[in-house]
Order: sequence, then C-alpha cells, then structure tokens
Amino acid sequence: MQEEQKNKKCPAIKWMKRFGVAGFLFFLIKGLIWLALIFGATYFGFSAFE
Repeated sequence: MQEEQKNKKCPAIKWMKRFGVAGFLFFLIKGLIWLALIFGATYFGFSAFE
C-alpha cells in the first residue's frame, strides 16, 4: 500500500520544480546580461552624465 502512494506523486510538485528551475535560469541569465551591458558601457566610454 505504501509503495503505491510513493509511486503516485502529485503532478503539481513536479511542475513547481520545473518552474523553479526555469525561473532561476531566467533571472540568472537576465542578471548576466545586465552585468555585460554595464561592463560594455563603461568599457567603451559611455557616460550618462555627459
């Protein structure tokens, strides 16, 4: 009986894990893009105060 309950996992938990991983990767990539933009702007001499 317990083996049957272990095999029947809630699909909502599986989807939440997928969205969690997708959300983490999205914000990681987004942050890296922002850092690259800031680095590129300072490296190529862009100044917001000119």
